[in-house]
Amino acid sequence: MTEFLIKKFVPDYEKVEDGTVRTRYGILSSIVGITCNLILFTTKLLIGLLINSISVMADAFNNLSDAASSIIGFIGVKMADKPADEDHPFGHGRIEYIAAFIVAFLVIQVGFSLFKSSIVKILHPEEMSFRMISIVILLLSVCVKLWMCMFNKKLGSRIHSSVMLATSADSLGDVATTSATIVSILVFRILGWNIDGLIGLIVSVVVMIAGVNIAKDTLAPLIGEAIDPKLYAEISNFVKSFDGIVGTHDLIIHNYGPSRSMASIHAEVPNDVGVLISHEIIDRIEREAYDRFHMSLVIHMDPVETKNQQFLELKQMLGEVLEEVDSRLEFHDLRMVNGRERINLIFDLVVPRDYQRSQYQMVKEQILRRVRERDGRCQCIITMENSYCAETVR
Repeated sequence: MTEFLIKKFVPDYEKVEDGTVRTRYGILSSIVGITCNLILFTTKLLIGLLINSISVMADAFNNLSDAASSIIGFIGVKMADKPADEDHPFGHGRIEYIAAFIVAFLVIQVGFSLFKSSIVKILHPEEMSFRMISIVILLLSVCVKLWMCMFNKKLGSRIHSSVMLATSADSLGDVATTSATIVSILVFRILGWNIDGLIGLIVSVVVMIAGVNIAKDTLAPLIGEAIDPKLYAEISNFVKSFDGIVGTHDLIIHNYGPSRSMASIHAEVPNDVGVLISHEIIDRIEREAYDRFHMSLVIHMDPVETKNQQFLELKQMLGEVLEEVDSRLEFHDLRMVNGRERINLIFDLVVPRDYQRSQYQMVKEQILRRVRERDGRCQCIITMENSYCAETVR
């Protein structure tokens, strides 16, 4: 069913990196969400009124909030597709994140309203009635929400959309809450216990948690996220694969919305190669990077020594020292200032993010001591920094 809808309503559906195609995926997800959730809301509300169940009606208004979320998502996707203009040279892609954050707020608000209603129901319970048709329809609702979960997960994974993946997680939460509602009705039928208010309370908490999770997922790219290690390695290895590039560091990616990113990276080039030759290589990498990653890549050239034997030996020695101190330590931008009686090794040291500031000086002292033990002429001048890459795969 999912593949049928994609092929039917998303022309060129395989070109997932294309901004227009990505927008079509977003529109398809929104329309399916609006349609399914409005049907579920209407059906559950009628059942809830029929059997006088607050948990069923709570579940119905949860679906209504999901429909409103899909409408806002639809508007957000359309606005995010607007091209760059004079005031917004990087486009309007982040509107999609803002729309998702509004959706999260609405979901939390609906959950809080249901929470208050459930408290009242617990304090002042009302008589329920049992209808087998209500169980059948709610079971069908579980099936629909389960399909919507898989549908949004498939679309979200295909176009790398955190919003769709959050919607998928929300749908899975709806499966759990509707199942809990079914349990409350069956418990009333079999045991005569009215736990409707309690189940409504549980549903409301699940709804609010879903809203908070959506907010976290959408705020992260707005605030600025660490780079996925896989993407970091892919871009770094791509740049290093070109002849004339001997290393890379300091990759930074700025997200201006889904499929709208800019990046910068430092590329190390041999210092004995002409500037014009290295510049020509850099230009070619930037052009090919845009075709491959669909992002603008700005490359800063760092000339490095590649033939001075003394420099290379000291570089290897420094790498061995860092491995002894902490295998996670990395260095770059190494320069050697060679005097008569003293050699200054100047470099940037990349330390793990779990290091406390108090550890910085301790690490520096360990490195200085071990370097001097190996070569008493050497003095290290270190600039400490963190990587922009996440330290775990997401």
